[in-house]
Amino acid sequence: MTNSQSDTLKQAPNNQDDDEKLDVGALIATILNGKYIIIFFTLIFLALGIFKSFLIIPSYKADAMLQIEEKTNALDALAPVSSLMDAEPSMMTEIEIIKSRKILGAAVKQLHLDIFAKPNYYPIIGEAIARRFQTKNAAGVVSTPLFGLNKYAWGGEEIHLNSLSVPESWIGKGLILLAGEQGHYTLFNGNQALLEGEVGKPATKKLDNSEETIALFVSSLKARSGTQFIVMQKSLVNGINELSGSLVVAEKGKKTGMLSFTLAAPIPTAAVNILNEVTNIYVKQNVEQKSKEAENTLEFLNKQLPLTKEQLEAATNALNDYRIDKGSIDLTTETQNVLTSVVDLTTQINVLKQQKDVLRERLTEVHPAVISIDKQIARLQAQMNASDKKIESLPETQQVILRLARDVQVSTELYTALLNSAQTLRVAKAGTVGNVRIIDEAVLPTQPVDSKKSSIIAISPILGLVVGIALTFIRKALHRGVENPNQIEKHLHIPVYATILHSNIQQELDEKRKKSAKQQIDQTFILALEDKDDLAIESLRSLRTTLHFAFLEAKNNIIMITGPSPGIGKSFIAINLAIVLADAGKKILLIDGDLRRGSCNKSFGINRENGLSDLISNSITLEKAVHHIAAANIDFIPTGSIPPNPSELLMHERFIELLETLGKNYDHIIIDSPPILAVTDAGIIGRIASATLMVVKSGQHPMRELEVCAKRLTQTGVDIKGIVFNDLPEKTSGSYGYGYGYGYGYGYGYQYSYKKATAAASDK
Repeated sequence: MTNSQSDTLKQAPNNQDDDEKLDVGALIATILNGKYIIIFFTLIFLALGIFKSFLIIPSYKADAMLQIEEKTNALDALAPVSSLMDAEPSMMTEIEIIKSRKILGAAVKQLHLDIFAKPNYYPIIGEAIARRFQTKNAAGVVSTPLFGLNKYAWGGEEIHLNSLSVPESWIGKGLILLAGEQGHYTLFNGNQALLEGEVGKPATKKLDNSEETIALFVSSLKARSGTQFIVMQKSLVNGINELSGSLVVAEKGKKTGMLSFTLAAPIPTAAVNILNEVTNIYVKQNVEQKSKEAENTLEFLNKQLPLTKEQLEAATNALNDYRIDKGSIDLTTETQNVLTSVVDLTTQINVLKQQKDVLRERLTEVHPAVISIDKQIARLQAQMNASDKKIESLPETQQVILRLARDVQVSTELYTALLNSAQTLRVAKAGTVGNVRIIDEAVLPTQPVDSKKSSIIAISPILGLVVGIALTFIRKALHRGVENPNQIEKHLHIPVYATILHSNIQQELDEKRKKSAKQQIDQTFILALEDKDDLAIESLRSLRTTLHFAFLEAKNNIIMITGPSPGIGKSFIAINLAIVLADAGKKILLIDGDLRRGSCNKSFGINRENGLSDLISNSITLEKAVHHIAAANIDFIPTGSIPPNPSELLMHERFIELLETLGKNYDHIIIDSPPILAVTDAGIIGRIASATLMVVKSGQHPMRELEVCAKRLTQTGVDIKGIVFNDLPEKTSGSYGYGYGYGYGYGYGYQYSYKKATAAASDK
């Protein structure tokens, strides 16, 4: 490995670090360039966050707790028929029952939650203002209208509707209730008055040309005369859905049998009333359900008792008749054992059949509970068949007496069991309490739940900051203007002679010039004359030094200043470069070569007449066209009269002869030419000049545009000496390595050093 290769390998990591630093610097520069966007969106989002927190309606949360026991005392008493009842439902089943239309619908009807009545507040901010008025003032006080808007509610207004009935087609449609004097009111549908009423009295009216009526009962109304209220009858389904959305029911722990209820509402009393109503309805429904189950079973038993009694009487009579006919017959021990076994099996089969009959009222044949009973009956029936075979082996007399005795005993036991069950169910029905009890009722909340206002205010500026940064980078991605001079040198292979930093002073001078133009005041507004120590002027001094070496082998002393498009600072560079060259002791002539829209004369406060176009057309003398600018110590030729054919005029031989004549009298001639992409004038002037400088404004031009400009000048025979990168923001200059040291030393004798160096150059 050679020493050069070793040095290259050693330097590679440093180059990589430099690239990373440049990337970080570019990111920081992008953020700094978009600082106003970032600050704007941060402040906007902060304001929106504060406004949002101002509009948030406080919510009050009430809670209650229920216990669901596994089994009630009433069901414990049903030992003989307890197997008729299904297993206890799961907690999820109970939660779904609570949130069913049956429970919530009853609460909606009971509390009139399907009736909407609310003051008509000013849009967006009205309710928040009214809420704060009610907080600061005592109850019963009504706010005076703000902004003279008497129809809106501004705080303290209240309305309560006990009932509202409208035609079905009007359900969900808002109506306007206008408060009047002394408790009177008028109900409107748009501009149409529907009915008039008085607080505390029902009001009813039949609609015109219809059999439908509208009825309203306002129990209380507190408002200024002329205040509007919005009233509406909602559908029962919508009322249930709204209540279901705000009600939260959850099991408190696993298998605890405890259910917690929570409900949030803007009015504390409403939250408590709704929650207590829902829990009470659920408890009542549970008790009614348990009582209904006992009632259904009792009804079934009452139907079976007469039939069973008839069967018992028939069996008893048959046994007695047989005994009378055959005489007293004693059963052997074997027959007695068979009888006992048969009676037990028959009783069990009959009980299971009764259970199946009860279940079949609610379940199908394929339900697991019904299938299970069928299997038990089949098993017992098989045992019965085995017993029947034993009976067949007995003497005929014993068989008959056994069957008759069996029927009597089975009927007796079944009838007794049914009587006991019926009596037990009567007691159970009378004492049914359900398996649900309220542990904690809802109580009135004193403080609203946390609305996270502080979090909203804290997060909103962060969100705005993120949005601002994102938009900054999006803007940068969409705006493909070159912001790094290094990219120009890399792609176009044209050296960047100077990077001109943005000047705030020049920006102020431009604004003053616009104002003076309106007031028709002739005054110079040139940066090189106003502030020689400005960073932009120092950058032009660097350009002056570069041009000194560039002209060592030049064919003439003409410098053309051009650029891709208007508004990039060509005239600014031309004028101030001329003055900077003059400050170095050079005799400078500045020519405004933009015969279409030249404006250099405005900077010097002179008219454009008697200038270049007039010289070329040979209508004036050279002495009359050249204006000496004493303050800048340069000579200046304006555009002159605007010709109809600027390009043809510049191609005239007299223009070349004029420049040759002037070149003998000046050290440098600077020509401010039109934009390259607009017209061909720059190509005509550039063939004559020894040095062509193309001005590029930072962030203004895509690379493709610069490539087209360079190609167009090259095709016309113009040699571009270098690029002047103009209006680079000072905060980003360090990121690209240009002008980084300009910010140092101005406060510590820089002016003295600069004047001393200038004087030394003049002596030489």
